[in-house]
Amino acid sequence: MKGARGSEKRRHTLRWAATGAAAAVAAALSALVLAEVPPFGADDPGPRVRSPHTPAAPLSPADALQPPIVTRKEWGADPRLLDQKPRYADAVHAVVIHHTGDSHDYDCSDSPHLVREMYATHAVGNDWGDLGYNFLVDRCGTIFEGRLGGVERPVVGAHALGLNRGTTGIAAIGAYPEGVPVPKPLRKSLEMLIAWKLGLTGVAPGARAQLVSTSSLGRFPEDSTVNVPTVLGHIDAYETTCPGESLLRLLPALRKEAARLQSKAKVLVKGDSGRPGGREAQDRGPVGADPEAPRTGR
Repeated sequence: MKGARGSEKRRHTLRWAATGAAAAVAAALSALVLAEVPPFGADDPGPRVRSPHTPAAPLSPADALQPPIVTRKEWGADPRLLDQKPRYADAVHAVVIHHTGDSHDYDCSDSPHLVREMYATHAVGNDWGDLGYNFLVDRCGTIFEGRLGGVERPVVGAHALGLNRGTTGIAAIGAYPEGVPVPKPLRKSLEMLIAWKLGLTGVAPGARAQLVSTSSLGRFPEDSTVNVPTVLGHIDAYETTCPGESLLRLLPALRKEAARLQSKAKVLVKGDSGRPGGREAQDRGPVGADPEAPRTGR
């Protein structure tokens, strides 16, 4: 939530030139190409055709789950604001759900601007050096890359004080208190993102995780071992109202649907492995995506 304390104070100020950004952008763009989704602001080039003589790489359940993600370059992250070198945990063990606290009735064409504003607030205003969240999702379901470091990697964010290490922070753009419904496209993208990000390390959305608190300023004493759901709200880690009552009530359904998507991906990949080419599951797009839904925000 905007203005909430989500980051441990950095011991050193690092003015870091984004020399690794090109690699991160290239990796994310490759993912968009594999999912046959054009980059933000680009025309759809049509279906890609693989040569029958080119052997397909093995498809994993995580490959089948990965949703299209708008990269930092595509939404216009200003590298001059970056003052934080990426840090990494051993793995992602849990996902923390947030809302940004902005108005929920924005036009989705303004989403990149809202992400840039959040970036400036976190990086400069809060002195966190970068976006605190690892991902942001707008009400039309468009997913934006947040903190620099690689969307597939266990990047340590600045979103849940004490429980940043080993978690991924996903923020719904907008405010979702009591009485504000969560739009279906937003909910579906949250489900896919949770299923994919936890699936990268084989974590079940309905399970529990053991985390070690790194700060006593959150809900848990520093160095204490904490048992939390693998999908939790910011309020479970810090004294706050984030992610809002409407999103908080949705967490059980998000866990259930993300688990179903993981199971479906495993079945698709298992059934696809014996077919010539072995990439049919990926050609269908990410598991859980609505084939009739418009590609908003791109």
